[in-house]
Amino acid sequence: MDEPDNARLHAIVTGYVQGVGFRYFVQDAAVALKLSGWVRNLWSGEVEVMAEGERKPLEQLLAALRRGPRAAHVSGVNFEWGEYTGGHASFYVKSTY
Repeated sequence: MDEPDNARLHAIVTGYVQGVGFRYFVQDAAVALKLSGWVRNLWSGEVEVMAEGERKPLEQLLAALRRGPRAAHVSGVNFEWGEYTGGHASFYVKSTY
């Protein structure tokens, strides 16, 4: 049996993404996709996401980041792929950085 294609997604979401439930939208999506990691607001007004898991669900999360919740307006998502580390047991909202 083949091992799952695990990866890490690091993303910075720009636009009108704070004060609109964006972090909880991301957390709900990540939990539903069985991903681990975190999401947090940045003082710059952006939202940062670090998620790990299988590649296909991570791609689904990336699509959700581009869409955002109804009240948000996403103007861009800068992202990079990395190696899976298995460093998180769940997906949670982190304090603003």
